[in-house]
Amino acid sequence: MPASNDLVPFYATLLDLCSSTKNLKKLKQVHAQTVACGVSRHDFIRAKLVSSYSACGQMLEASFIFSLTNRQPTFLYNSLIRGFTSLYLFHHSLSLFRQMLVACKPVDRYTLPAVLKSCAGLSVLRLGKQVHVAVLVHGFAMDVANSNALITMYSKCGDLVCARKMFDRMPERNSITWCAMIAGYGMHGNYGEVFALFEQMMIEGILPDGATFTAVLTACSHGGLLDKGREYFKMMGARFGMTPRLEHYTCMVDMLGRAGHLEEAEALIMGMEIDPDEALWGALLGACKIHGKVDVADRVAGNMKI
Repeated sequence: MPASNDLVPFYATLLDLCSSTKNLKKLKQVHAQTVACGVSRHDFIRAKLVSSYSACGQMLEASFIFSLTNRQPTFLYNSLIRGFTSLYLFHHSLSLFRQMLVACKPVDRYTLPAVLKSCAGLSVLRLGKQVHVAVLVHGFAMDVANSNALITMYSKCGDLVCARKMFDRMPERNSITWCAMIAGYGMHGNYGEVFALFEQMMIEGILPDGATFTAVLTACSHGGLLDKGREYFKMMGARFGMTPRLEHYTCMVDMLGRAGHLEEAEALIMGMEIDPDEALWGALLGACKIHGKVDVADRVAGNMKI
């Protein structure tokens, strides 16, 4: 155990580790130790506890400790806003943001992306546009994370024109930028733009990641574009050396199931290098019911019991 004057930085480091690994069990143990050692009331430790509980999705605990903290700086508000947003508690996130503004806390470049995600989750375009103004006023227009969040917000709120304007005006884009715009076109059925953007992405030398392929495959599934879906799924390994993850298999099974190719979907699952989850089997079972494939459904049900 370190000397008493070293306890605060010692436990702050432990709490940072709990936060980065999202280890709730260890976090509770360290919290208990800070209480036992008498440093839990230190504002710096309370701040670390708020951030750590937020990172672990324990918003009740995080909010309670936040209420006890004497100094409530911007980064603590940011932690709570992100925490609520990650749990899809968008109303709570926006309410806290309003509380932050009333308290006259300064906004930094980490504040608004989570607020924009909440606007997108609630499809409140008017508020999203107001937050866009805040992005401009505070000088974050060139920040990639804020711009990416704006593209997603406009896309999910149905304003693809503004989303594309944001995309085209960005001097710097990363894979998240491209994925956000591709997903936006996909969710609104603009499949030609999905494929055109993917090709443009390649031309500009940006390699697609797993999230990008998920967006493209989801678009193919929703559009009934089976051949295109097969092409992009094969492209992952053949062209980019990527191993498909569970979400990619789920897109393919959904796509094949919608088209009535149940045996192919079953074979795809059986050949997976990772274990399928119940949701994946459930997607295939649902397709079996729609298309009346009793024999495949019986085998799927058997695999779900294993």
